[in-house]
Amino acid sequence: MAVLRKFKAWRPQKGLERKVASYPYDVLNSEEARELVQGNPYSFLHVVKPEVDLPVGTDLYSQEIYDKARENFERFKSEGTLVQEETPRLYIYRQTMGAREQYGIVGCVSVDDYDNDVIKKHEYTRPVKEKDRIAHVDVTNANAGPIFLTYKAQKPIDAMVVRIVDNPPVYDFEAEDGIGHTLWIVEDDDVADALVAEFAGLEYLYVADGHHRSASAAKVANKRKGENPNHTGDEEYNFFLAVLFPDYQLNIMDYNRVLKDLHGHTSEELFQALGENITVEKIGPEPNKPQQKGEIGMYFEGNWHKLIIKSERVDFDDPVGSLDISYLQNNLLSPFFGITDPRTSNDIDFIGGIRGMAELVKLVDSDKFQVAFAMYPTSIQELMKIADSGQVMPPKTTWFEPKLRSGLLVHALDD
Repeated sequence: MAVLRKFKAWRPQKGLERKVASYPYDVLNSEEARELVQGNPYSFLHVVKPEVDLPVGTDLYSQEIYDKARENFERFKSEGTLVQEETPRLYIYRQTMGAREQYGIVGCVSVDDYDNDVIKKHEYTRPVKEKDRIAHVDVTNANAGPIFLTYKAQKPIDAMVVRIVDNPPVYDFEAEDGIGHTLWIVEDDDVADALVAEFAGLEYLYVADGHHRSASAAKVANKRKGENPNHTGDEEYNFFLAVLFPDYQLNIMDYNRVLKDLHGHTSEELFQALGENITVEKIGPEPNKPQQKGEIGMYFEGNWHKLIIKSERVDFDDPVGSLDISYLQNNLLSPFFGITDPRTSNDIDFIGGIRGMAELVKLVDSDKFQVAFAMYPTSIQELMKIADSGQVMPPKTTWFEPKLRSGLLVHALDD
């Protein structure tokens, strides 16, 4: 049984939604965020990337950062940049990317569901990032950015969403990156309650993107539970902000790898290592984007190569081991390149598929990296199968697009 709950959102004053809505905190670095807020005092980057209002070089994990985030959030509320819903509501959030559309239901989900594994995870979190998000949630007293969840699609839910979006939206705009964002308020309480009831019939929800945000929300809730002698379980801190999309609408892109060097090996030794388990075909300088599972593109010494994993080497009964990324990690990155833990290694970087194959060529040709691997995207079915098995994916396996905007809907932990 999955809990979906209405909430009293803080959201942009009508007319400011395009200026307020920002990229998530973990998509931009500090320099990029500083550039984007130039001339835009309304950007929610002032809350999710508050270093933009502090001197360059400020420790990103200092108390000063979190205090500035809270100060900016409170200023947005007091100045009327953000206004609060009078009654708890659900919302429908449509994102448009080219010809693709995806419709998510926005509400709050339960920390108990997260702790009890009703909300399934598929990645480990990094302690430093988790600690950072805990401080941000606790000090701002809010879920500043939503967690991206998915669920196994249900026809009754789809049908209700179709009826809701037949009404005029409250926001409808195209962001600077060309992604469309449209938001509807579910104003009919009977319809909202029917959606809540439908989700109560679901066995599981799945974290698609936002493992650190969901883990931090849960830890803040459990901290406050321990500090509150009158805890009832109904307090707002027991719930966190999420957008829930049906599985069939989601777009997972490739998540690629670039490596700084050959770990002391020669070019000949690299191809010898590949030949043991992989068929290698030289393509040439033109990009070679993998077309199917079991195929990897490698850019090295000015040429692309098609790498085809020998199927007899794959255990298809192992949901994690059968991933292309697992195979690459276990059979090449670890034994040949010496990258035993990609989460902590300084010799590897990860490039989201949204940047395209040209980015991999650029990075290698710049001599910052020596070799790039282009992956075929992991499927949503693979993600769910791994989560259902209680296992986790290798780090940086899935890249979801489009990204959810922060600041369109904010959940305060005391409302």
